[in-house]
Amino acid sequence: MPDTHAPDLVHFRSADISLIIERRGDALPRILHWGPDLGELTDDDLSAYALAQIPQRVTNSLDTFTPVAVLPEHAHGWMGTPGLSGHRDGTAFSALFQVTSSTVDADHGHRLVVAATDDAAQLDLDLRIELTPAGLLRQRATVRNTGSGTYTLDGLVLAFPVPARATELLDLTGRHLRERSPQRAPFTVGTHVRENRRGRTALDASLLMMAGTAGFGHRSGDVWGVHAAWSGNHRMLAERMPNGECVLSAGELLLPGEVRLATGQEYTTPWIYGAYGDGLDELSRRFHTHLRSRPHHPTSARPVTLNTWEAVYFDHDVPTLKRLAELGAEVGVERFVLDDGWFRHRRNDTAGLGDWYVDEAVWPDSLHPLVDHVTKLGMEFGLWVEPEMINPDSDLARAHPDWIMRAGDRLPPEFRQQQVLDLGNEAAYAYILERLDALLSEYRIGYLKWDHNRDLVEAGHAPGGAVAVAGVHRQTAALYRLLDELRARHPGVEIESCSSGGGRVDLGILERTERIWTSDCNDAVERQQIQRWTNLLVPLEMMGAHVGPSTSHSTGRHHGVGFRAGTALFGHLGIEWDLTAATEDELAELTAWVELYKRIRPLLHTGDVVHADHPDPALNVHGVVAPDRSQAVFAIVQTATSLHAPVGPVQLPGLDPHARYRLTPLPPGDVVAGHTRSSLPWWADGVILPGRMLAENGVQAPTLHPERLVLVQAQRLA
Repeated sequence: MPDTHAPDLVHFRSADISLIIERRGDALPRILHWGPDLGELTDDDLSAYALAQIPQRVTNSLDTFTPVAVLPEHAHGWMGTPGLSGHRDGTAFSALFQVTSSTVDADHGHRLVVAATDDAAQLDLDLRIELTPAGLLRQRATVRNTGSGTYTLDGLVLAFPVPARATELLDLTGRHLRERSPQRAPFTVGTHVRENRRGRTALDASLLMMAGTAGFGHRSGDVWGVHAAWSGNHRMLAERMPNGECVLSAGELLLPGEVRLATGQEYTTPWIYGAYGDGLDELSRRFHTHLRSRPHHPTSARPVTLNTWEAVYFDHDVPTLKRLAELGAEVGVERFVLDDGWFRHRRNDTAGLGDWYVDEAVWPDSLHPLVDHVTKLGMEFGLWVEPEMINPDSDLARAHPDWIMRAGDRLPPEFRQQQVLDLGNEAAYAYILERLDALLSEYRIGYLKWDHNRDLVEAGHAPGGAVAVAGVHRQTAALYRLLDELRARHPGVEIESCSSGGGRVDLGILERTERIWTSDCNDAVERQQIQRWTNLLVPLEMMGAHVGPSTSHSTGRHHGVGFRAGTALFGHLGIEWDLTAATEDELAELTAWVELYKRIRPLLHTGDVVHADHPDPALNVHGVVAPDRSQAVFAIVQTATSLHAPVGPVQLPGLDPHARYRLTPLPPGDVVAGHTRSSLPWWADGVILPGRMLAENGVQAPTLHPERLVLVQAQRLA
């Protein structure tokens, strides 16, 4: 799409999105429009639009109205949260930057690069504002101390203005085994803040802070959202001012004294992303398209994964593990992952973290016999690690107690019988790098399940016994450096971000990993919601989704193979089940589901995810539509008992409205109850309907028992 650049205004267009930026005078840039594409605009159009946005002056207000900048400044009259917070021993508390250069970087697509300075505060500022090919708006800022003393940075957040018609907020919360629970609230005057101080992205973190028109859903309503691509402490805000201005903003949350800039030193924010959509599905699709367009995004078929955790826990009996691998290979597994318990002193979760050597007492012949057995069966071998943690009961903690993060002489409270290893300590960092590098060099390991099982409490950095300072920022940066170095040394190894399940899910960690473990809960009912809302940010091929045992270890619910496998199908499918205890019928049914996954994963992992906004909360209808709209797969999921029976028509969105489709049940997901098929008239032979009718009117759904699902496929007719 052609861009327009008037002297003081920039109009970027990409993927049906328009971004209009005002850069008038020496003030920091302001976003005048971020949302639906406005088409081609002339310079006169842009100037007229900017003029038309200036409000009338009212009583008891500033004499001159200044729109909020991407870095909001109190000095310009912004009475909400300032973009930059900091001081020089109490002075230079309010920055006022003057732009020294503003350049449209044509070599990198839709990018505006701005340099500014505040001579009084002795600070320089660099801003980058980009509209990506996927239609995402992203911003990043660097602040630099040009003065002679120390500048203490307390915070730096970047703002994304949204229109006043965005009157409703949506964010996510949760806990261990129940991540990604949506919560809505009116977007009223004031500040709605979500702050995370857990030292990792967190189980209760909101992937996005979203604002939209009242009642927005998956398929309708204007909605805007922001995301901080950072795996440590962060904050997201939604602010509505009495004058009608509204912004979403985000940035890293800095602990007291965490960033102190000496002369010449600088701090750069993580990328802060913004997405607009006509409904949540479109907003989500922009993130998926962006991730899939990266050069390093995984493009090979996502292998069916068997993880040993819920099958054996710490009972690492080699013959049992070999038998488990054999059964996995028989049902179609392509990757076998040995979970926790393989290293020294690790017979339970109270000891051994940090002692990253194969336990000779359990593995007298090392891991080679199991690795060789797995690879001979045609599977890739993977290994669980938790490098950032340390048990006080470990050889490492006894040898190097100073490597534990702490706030002075006292240790933080234990969390799962473990403390945090200070990766900001160069000696500790070097030890972990050497151990992981040695394991990856010795064994044929194609995959690391990288866990992180506790929040960071009093995460102090005190190398060499020095006075402790807050260390979460340093720890997060060291983690990124460690992952980058390991990937450089072992480019063929894939890494999963696991953090008590979904505790570290963000675009910062996804730049360095191929998969996230969506939740430690494999209960299919819980997973329906957890996966639905995690998928708001993360595409299906990066979401670990496993078929757990018949009775869930975390909830006690009992489900058949079909409901468990049909739920795990919509992700990166795996198995976390003691297959040695499964019946022949269960193994046969599981094999059929694995075969289906392999057949349709090219669609699942490249297509657009869609959700029907069905009025019945007990019914979840979702699917994946091919980018060219030639085919689609939908799941009709009965999570609970419906008020009405039958439930009525279900809409199947996302298809080409002008094409005709043959809709048929998709085996083995065509079983309605036990071994019976539905008595619906269209179910046996399918039905042919236009895409518009399937989306608007839908089809009658089969009547399902609670906690059951069926699959249907749509094939476009020539």
